[in-house]
Amino acid sequence: MKKRVLSVLLAVSCMAMVLAGCGSKEDAPEAETAGKEETSKEEAGGEEETQNKTADILSGVEEQMNQALGELPETGKGEKIGILISSTSNEFWGTMKTRYEEAAEELGIEVEVFEASAEDDTKGQLDALNTMIPMGFDAIILSPIDGTNLIPGIVAANEEGIPVINLGPGVDMDALADANGHLDGKITVNFEEQGSTVANDMISRMPDGGEVAILAGLEGAGQSVGRTNGATKVFEETEGVELVAAQACDWDTEKAYEATKDILTAHPELKGIFACNDNMALAAVRALQEMEIEGVMVYGVDYTSDAKAAIEEGTLMGSMTYSSSVYTKAAEEMAMLIVQGKTFEGPVYLPLTLVNQDNISDFEGWK
Repeated sequence: MKKRVLSVLLAVSCMAMVLAGCGSKEDAPEAETAGKEETSKEEAGGEEETQNKTADILSGVEEQMNQALGELPETGKGEKIGILISSTSNEFWGTMKTRYEEAAEELGIEVEVFEASAEDDTKGQLDALNTMIPMGFDAIILSPIDGTNLIPGIVAANEEGIPVINLGPGVDMDALADANGHLDGKITVNFEEQGSTVANDMISRMPDGGEVAILAGLEGAGQSVGRTNGATKVFEETEGVELVAAQACDWDTEKAYEATKDILTAHPELKGIFACNDNMALAAVRALQEMEIEGVMVYGVDYTSDAKAAIEEGTLMGSMTYSSSVYTKAAEEMAMLIVQGKTFEGPVYLPLTLVNQDNISDFEGWK
């Protein structure tokens, strides 16, 4: 009898131990799941905070643009706007094309975007403009490849009574006046300010000074000239900093790559490179990596997706940017205002921003 009771007690004891063991195994996943949920909440909160910060920056830029325009156009009139860009072979202009189309949908207008075959196809861009003139556009927004290539087409548009708005890279106003042409509006960024902003950020990271270089774009292109002049002025006025090279690379990545190698060979102590667009900046980064040279800061302009990735990786120090969504929308609003009877006496400027390794987390979702 005692043996039977003892067996029953042992069985009950074993069952309790099994149940207790099962209970601890079930509790562990619950704790693990709770931990994962907390981590997910923290990540979601961080992402939301970043998105809110980016949205606030974009909202501020758009508010400044609205103030610069002076008023907003009446919507619902269905204006038809022709747009001429450089070439979507450059990601920047591909993005601009998309933003123009998105802004048009928001504003309730019709747009058609034209382009050249390449960033140096000045004749092809003029041919595109001449094709646009008889197409019944209420206004044309254009960004010339250089200061003079579109002047004959602008004059032809003037003769047809089509308002012309110059976005970004500037038309040579003296040459346009000599051809008896005019612009009806201009919306742009301060290209010299882009160059000076980069130069100031670069030298702030060079407490002991040093040698720097510039990779310029296409000779005569307004954005290249302005960026180069802005950076050059800062470098030359800063004690202890020496500008050892400023080479035109025609927006060409292979030319920028070869130029970087040549400059580094001649100046092995180089501290920084400012390239006048991101494509050339990334070519400079490639040259540095292949030559196994570290410690040279590289900056670009346009904040393309590849530039963003390079800044996050730490291979690119920074890139000048401006909101392409605000820029294109403001240009279309300017065109609408002009069609509706408003006149603009001078250029309207878009606010600029430098994205670098210190603040890139604030620009997730920037557009």
